[in-house]
Amino acid sequence: MNVWRRLTGPRRALALAGAGALVAGGLVTLPGTAAQAATQCDIAYTSNDWPGGFTASVTIKNVGDALNGWTLGWTFANSSQRVQQGWSATFTQSGSQVTARSLSYNGTLATGASTSIGFNGAWSGSNPKPTSFTLNGVVCNGGTTPPTDPPTDPPTDPPTDPPTDPPTDPPTNPPGTKVDNPYAGVRGYVNPEWKAKADAETGGSRVSNNPTAVWLDRIAAINGTPDSSSNGAFGVKEHLDEALRQGAGYIQFVIYNLPGRDCSALASNGELGPDELPKYKAQYIDPIAAIQGQSKYSSLRIVNIIEIDSLPNLVTNTSDQAGGTVMCDTVKANGAYVNGVGYALAKLGAIGNVYNYIDAGHHGWLGWDSNFVPTSNILKTAAVASGSTVNNVHGFITNTANYSALQEPHFKVTDNVNGTSVRQSKWVDWNFYVDELSFAQAFRNQLVSVGFNSNIGMLIDTSRNGWGGSARPTGPGATTSVDTYVNGGRIDRRAHLGNWCNQAGAGLGERPRATPATGIDAYVWVKPPGESDGSSKEIPNNEGKGFDRMCDPTYGGNARNGNNPSGALGDAPISGAWFSAQFQELMRNAYPAL
Repeated sequence: MNVWRRLTGPRRALALAGAGALVAGGLVTLPGTAAQAATQCDIAYTSNDWPGGFTASVTIKNVGDALNGWTLGWTFANSSQRVQQGWSATFTQSGSQVTARSLSYNGTLATGASTSIGFNGAWSGSNPKPTSFTLNGVVCNGGTTPPTDPPTDPPTDPPTDPPTDPPTDPPTNPPGTKVDNPYAGVRGYVNPEWKAKADAETGGSRVSNNPTAVWLDRIAAINGTPDSSSNGAFGVKEHLDEALRQGAGYIQFVIYNLPGRDCSALASNGELGPDELPKYKAQYIDPIAAIQGQSKYSSLRIVNIIEIDSLPNLVTNTSDQAGGTVMCDTVKANGAYVNGVGYALAKLGAIGNVYNYIDAGHHGWLGWDSNFVPTSNILKTAAVASGSTVNNVHGFITNTANYSALQEPHFKVTDNVNGTSVRQSKWVDWNFYVDELSFAQAFRNQLVSVGFNSNIGMLIDTSRNGWGGSARPTGPGATTSVDTYVNGGRIDRRAHLGNWCNQAGAGLGERPRATPATGIDAYVWVKPPGESDGSSKEIPNNEGKGFDRMCDPTYGGNARNGNNPSGALGDAPISGAWFSAQFQELMRNAYPAL
């Protein structure tokens, strides 16, 4: 029996908006045409500045008649201010004049509706915020109707009270009231840092508006790390503020910094040693909880994905297992994983609008009976450790940052070929499950049986398990043998289910959506497509990330993957850094196709 482990590293991306809001809307006098009377807007412009650069977010609120397509314009006061890279609109700039045109998905704005756009920019000398905007050629005045006849003398005094900011909180259930499924009925947060990188890729705008998770893979990520290759300028607070500006209903964070993190692999090792649980609590979990618990965010459904790649390692990758490691032995013996997860659940679960989902591996890791029940037991142990209870667990997630097919349509685990069970094929290798959906639904039942609440929901990460393209089988394989039958028909084209790093031939999977199947709260993109799983060769870095041979395309494998080739793409950066070649391959092989 092959028992391995691994998934992938973290992440996030580029840079984006931030600070104080400026509302445009001074009174103007205009000729009173019907077109002008029908178009009006209120603009909130915010920026996050640093020497030589800035990120801006612009919220457009339509306070006139309904719009079907819009063009926003403004003029920078400083001729050095330049738009470099934008999202959610098509940006052009001529001299100091900037134009942003709507895209197909956000051009329709009903009366009272808002949409947000943003861009990265450059400046020198100074970076003043623009104070006047036009929408479809009409100067925005915040909704104040100009007089039919312009006054003969202009007013001598400006209005004493400037317009207020547009509302930032989306309508939700009363603050602190948990819903059964936090993904249902609301829009997800689109991380503009990841979106900017995706939009910079040819064809990337086709997928860049999907919600992805924000990975908090070290203490510095809490406040943002703009100089990192794999993190963005935004910290937890900036992401939450941007989610409010977007009118998002939910936002997803990955809590990922356990002591001795990822004890069975090297590519996504962490910054904390196995004995640094007090530091994990005081300097990592406590500050995250303090920010997420602020009352201004109570209308957001905050989803925390708890400690990827952790608790199942205590079952499958200790020294009594094939490929076991000393580090896994250490964190099992000292309780770092169990107590760290328990503390995170208790601290974050105490916040009324927070939903915790614990990582639960994937079918190619835990689908054997020797792993299935023991892992459910260790998950229960962690859920009631360090003062936590099962009530702090809203559900579980499978296939995080992995590649396991959502469904295998051309063979079932109960199939037989010439009297031989599919379970005896080299690919299935006696596993009880052949795809993620059947595993997630069965594992949910198992978790309930060991004491978790009966209404827990499952998430499945579908960011990279589409396996489309020309290599996707259209029917079952030949019945010459059980292996030809399975290999000829399987959607998952990896050399082995244990391969986890930057897999060649993989594609984007199902787009994020709520309640797709029984027991499943949502299909999600927790691993942001295009972010590397690990470097294909050793690359020095200050993030504690090592080099794992499973990310080396020349590697011939080990006991965990049946001594098969790694299947990894070449020229990969460290985990979490942007990997353009992988992003393009994921789009080419997307299923459903783009």
